[in-house]
Amino acid sequence: MTTTSTPVLDPRHALVDFTIAPRTPWSHVLRPGQVMRLIDVEGCQALDALFYNAADPSERYSAQDTIRVNGTPYLGLGTTLVSSEGRAMATLVADTCGRHDTLAGCCSCESNAIRFGEETRYQHACRENFVLELARRGLARRDLVPNVNFFMNVPIDPTGEFTVVDGVSAPGSHVDLRAEMALLCVFSNCPQVNNPCNGFDPTPVRALVWDRPAR
Repeated sequence: MTTTSTPVLDPRHALVDFTIAPRTPWSHVLRPGQVMRLIDVEGCQALDALFYNAADPSERYSAQDTIRVNGTPYLGLGTTLVSSEGRAMATLVADTCGRHDTLAGCCSCESNAIRFGEETRYQHACRENFVLELARRGLARRDLVPNVNFFMNVPIDPTGEFTVVDGVSAPGSHVDLRAEMALLCVFSNCPQVNNPCNGFDPTPVRALVWDRPAR
């Protein structure tokens, strides 16, 4: 069931319509008020994301402040993404998936080796995607921070334990983000094949951008 607080957005009128290929990074700068739609094209595909103030990247997404302000560890319709300066970066104004993760972090070569065996150490991972894409934007490894995992299912049990389990996003599930500031969005279309976050088969994610929608 679609849940939304924005008008219908027509892909034919999108300013940007880009397909993030499986396993690859991508980035884009949103102007305040623009809306970005992220579509899980085939379903069960995690999309890792970092957010920075495009005018001053030292201000960046804060997972802990986002959880504190919204009162929940899950992201979904109505969630405000909060910066390290306590300011609103973006708002989730539509969500057909239900919830998204901001606790489990991103996969890396090191975590692959620890979790899945030394033979997986050299498999490509989101951390490496982020480092490559940040470099294209003049940022470096030190600018990595805890990230959002769109479409990733990470339930938390009553003891506080959590783990990555089968995804719940169907083919065509989407989430819409409205930028509340000039926003650098950096993505890694997750290459992980050792846990079920991508259904063990990474697939594309489609990104569309519209100007501030008329109501």
